[in-house]
Amino acid sequence: MAKDLSISALLDFYGPFLSEKQRNLLHHYYNEDLSLSEIAENEQITRQGVRDLIKRGELQLKKYEDECGWCQNVLALQSVIDSDKPDSEKLDKIKDILNEF
Repeated sequence: MAKDLSISALLDFYGPFLSEKQRNLLHHYYNEDLSLSEIAENEQITRQGVRDLIKRGELQLKKYEDECGWCQNVLALQSVIDSDKPDSEKLDKIKDILNEF
């Protein structure tokens, strides 16, 4: 199972909307880089159970982002703030991003 590392950012934003179990499994998998087998052993569930919960959690996080777009907009704002553009250009770009909310 290939890891989509954007899930880690989505977990920061939308994690509280998941069940505690899903949130923990996703955290172990994406933030602690544990394998499905390691998580299964630690949580005393099957590897397939871990995979299913992670997949469902990923789908939920992506659905929340598709509906809300908070993560994408905040990352865009951070990119503008960190850029070397003059402050007036930054302000204009920030206004554009905020108008998309």
